[in-house]
Amino acid sequence: MEYTLTKDNFQELVLESQEPVLVDFWATWCGPCMMLSPIVEELAETHKVGKVNVDEEPELARQFGIVSIPTLILFENGEAVRQSMGYRPKAELEAFLEG
Repeated sequence: MEYTLTKDNFQELVLESQEPVLVDFWATWCGPCMMLSPIVEELAETHKVGKVNVDEEPELARQFGIVSIPTLILFENGEAVRQSMGYRPKAELEAFLEG
């Protein structure tokens, strides 16, 4: 399932989640983000995925030190456990999710 994350729902949907959450920090003007988007949508069929538009949620981007997009962060038990920057093919992202 894919969620649109904001500063208002991030705590509940990501930090308090009982299952791992993949968070995609992206923007509409970002070419690599648009290339990655269909892959993230596919991953959302089997994983919990949240998307943060960095233009609409700059506080969240700052909070997690986002300096380049797309950035994917995997959260487990409310903690950021892995991070990936830039475009990655689906097989690499599946491996990223598995650890």
